[in-house]
Amino acid sequence: MRFEARELKPYAEPISSSELTVGSIYFLVNFIDEMMIVPQMKTLVFVGINLEKEDIDSFYFQDADSYKEGIRLDSTNSESYATFFKCTSYELNGIYDFEHALEVLMRCSLRRRESQRGLP
Repeated sequence: MRFEARELKPYAEPISSSELTVGSIYFLVNFIDEMMIVPQMKTLVFVGINLEKEDIDSFYFQDADSYKEGIRLDSTNSESYATFFKCTSYELNGIYDFEHALEVLMRCSLRRRESQRGLP
């Protein structure tokens, strides 16, 4: 199996607020270290904009597992468990569609190789 080669930009390209689609899957990618060689990734579903009365420029995401189970923000079942993530358009900088999340991880892989070369 061979994966096609591609030229990677030196910067991440997160999703823009205008590209978000309700019910679509996105990926939150961040790093737990300063060298950005240990990624953490969460699969999210975009569930809407300004879902609460006082919201302005608020984007809501839900963990993919609970969304798949049919749990929603307004679910009344006390046994339901879901994680919701609310952010502004300025805070979307860690959320990607699949292809761009993959590129973040590819750049991470290259940084990991470089960091290992520097080891004795």
